[in-house]
Amino acid sequence: MMGTSEDQSARFVNSAAWSNGHHGSETESFGYQVREFVKGVMEMSVEFAKGCRDIVRQSLGKEDSFMRKNLGKLKGPCEKVCGKLRFFNEYLPEDKDPLHAWSVICFVLVLAFAVLSVNTEGENSIPLEKKLSIHPLSADRILLPDGRYIAYREEGVAADRARYSIIVPHNFLSSRLAGIPGLKASLLEEFGIRLLTYDLPGFGESDPHPSRNLESSALDMSFFASSVGVNDKFWVLGYSSGGLHAWAALKYIPDRLAAWLESEAVSCAAMFAPMVNPYDSMMTKGEMYGIWEKWTRKRKFMYFLARRFPRSLVYFYRRTFLSGKHGKIDKWLSLSLGKRDRALIEDPIYEEFWQRDVEESVRQGNAKPFLEEAVLQVSNWGFRLADLKLQKKQQGKGIVSLLKSFLSRGQDEYTGFLGPIHIWQGMDDRVVPPSMTDFVHRVLPGAAMHKLPYEGHFTYFYFCDECHRQIFTTLFGTPQGPLNIAVEVDPSPVEGDGEEQEEGTFCNATLN
Repeated sequence: MMGTSEDQSARFVNSAAWSNGHHGSETESFGYQVREFVKGVMEMSVEFAKGCRDIVRQSLGKEDSFMRKNLGKLKGPCEKVCGKLRFFNEYLPEDKDPLHAWSVICFVLVLAFAVLSVNTEGENSIPLEKKLSIHPLSADRILLPDGRYIAYREEGVAADRARYSIIVPHNFLSSRLAGIPGLKASLLEEFGIRLLTYDLPGFGESDPHPSRNLESSALDMSFFASSVGVNDKFWVLGYSSGGLHAWAALKYIPDRLAAWLESEAVSCAAMFAPMVNPYDSMMTKGEMYGIWEKWTRKRKFMYFLARRFPRSLVYFYRRTFLSGKHGKIDKWLSLSLGKRDRALIEDPIYEEFWQRDVEESVRQGNAKPFLEEAVLQVSNWGFRLADLKLQKKQQGKGIVSLLKSFLSRGQDEYTGFLGPIHIWQGMDDRVVPPSMTDFVHRVLPGAAMHKLPYEGHFTYFYFCDECHRQIFTTLFGTPQGPLNIAVEVDPSPVEGDGEEQEEGTFCNATLN
């Protein structure tokens, strides 16, 4: 083969020399030289291909060659496969050789797969994930007795005109910006509601707590309410894992949440798919199975890590919502969602809300608050849900207890949460399954259950004007608007210094 190539090179040189001798005028033409050069390269390429063919024939033609020995082992299986696929030959054109046709088909398939892979790589090269934005500090903050600051947000009517005050602790991977997503200001005005949301310690613009638990969370809520001018009773609203902090408020600060006036409760708690400890020892096997079967394997694994090896969760958090990039809630939190929930999270309105809420939640870039929140979900709360059940206080034994019972003049003393508890639960919820609220209702039979057919975890609470109206109507009845401060003016003239002066005398303000 080498000899053949050398001969071809010699012929090319001689041809060039002959051309220089006989075509003197054309040698000076650059186009002519290019054409001759291309012809020579093509002739050499043909000879090179022939040489490669000879090498292949020599390698495969000999019985003892390496390629022949190894390919011979595949001859049997290949013949079986070809025999099974031979019926495809019937669909080939009659004037085409099967070997030629199949070679063309294989070439087209390889080319198609190559084009598809190039297109896929092109689509994947487009950055789908946006980077998290850092927004300027904008929250109002109050100072707690221990020197920490809590950031909060206020919506609805002013404090002096509020008929009802609602405090909302946010859920996992959220912030004060969430509140009740999509709630209209006009609806708050119609019912006279002042809505207060705040960042949990370490979230958003709130300072972290050195060793927080659910009791410290309830005390923070009480101090926060007093600091923002909620001097009377307020309502607490817990959604999803934010329900943990609502349960804590019912346990540790019940005097701020409910009071009895003329045998009627004047305040209560509202829960929406509230989270409870999935390892609660009071759960039956059926309740526990109904909860865990709705969760993905990864979510079960995350709960296991939170309970046994909580520090390992930092690795997963750094790869998801603490990575500095946006993502999907179902991917980050390993959620299994129903059709309606999935349709909602794909909505641009929800996506915009979710991204801004996450940006505020992870503002500090610290994994510790999220780790603490995850551990609170699966650890001992310091109390049981059964402790919130309204029941008569048992009298102790002895003369002192007997005297107290006589002095109370037959008035019964109660323990537990005195006000009513309203719980809304979507029956297609796979984040907080219905079995979890069934357990709550079994332990707290006095809770008012509102089961929502076909609703998921998000669909009833997020961006639903009619749902929000139904919620407030259930809690507060007919809307009465905010409190109005009416000023009465006395038209009678006031005499002074010999001149009649008409001055308005202001009476005490009356609240309607």
